[in-house]
Amino acid sequence: MALQPYCLVKVAGDARYEIDTDRARLDLRVIRAFLSRSHWARGIPMPVLKRAIAHSLPFGLYKDGRQIGFARVVTDFATLAYLADVFVLPEEQGNGLGSWLVDGILAHPGLQGLRRWLLGSRDAQGLYRKHGFGEPPPPFAFLERLHADVYETTGLAARATAY
Repeated sequence: MALQPYCLVKVAGDARYEIDTDRARLDLRVIRAFLSRSHWARGIPMPVLKRAIAHSLPFGLYKDGRQIGFARVVTDFATLAYLADVFVLPEEQGNGLGSWLVDGILAHPGLQGLRRWLLGSRDAQGLYRKHGFGEPPPPFAFLERLHADVYETTGLAARATAY
């Protein structure tokens, strides 16, 4: 699906903040440095990260042109979206930027009319609840098939680049 460029700008004090879907602006070193130390993507190899971004709608968060946050949406653009890898660098947290990033993602014109948004969070449920996320009603349950050590398993990360 070809999407129009999407960029939001806000100015706070002397700083200019942007949310942008331009893949060319993404600083993969910043993204990988954060994600590879996170509890959900620990050790993610660069080839796997590149593949994940290539098959998602990425959102970079920038301060004065420097990347300070990221998120991506995995979606069919019709019925379902999964919000993944959301972060704001620690030194930029506490200024509402994470909330602004989620708002910007949810407002993206290509993501309107979806029936279901999903995400997983161990410690940011409060942030996401402010944006309309909540636990699914019973008896609905999510199941997962987790390969927690896939990035350490010999050969699997290398095969991830073959797509």
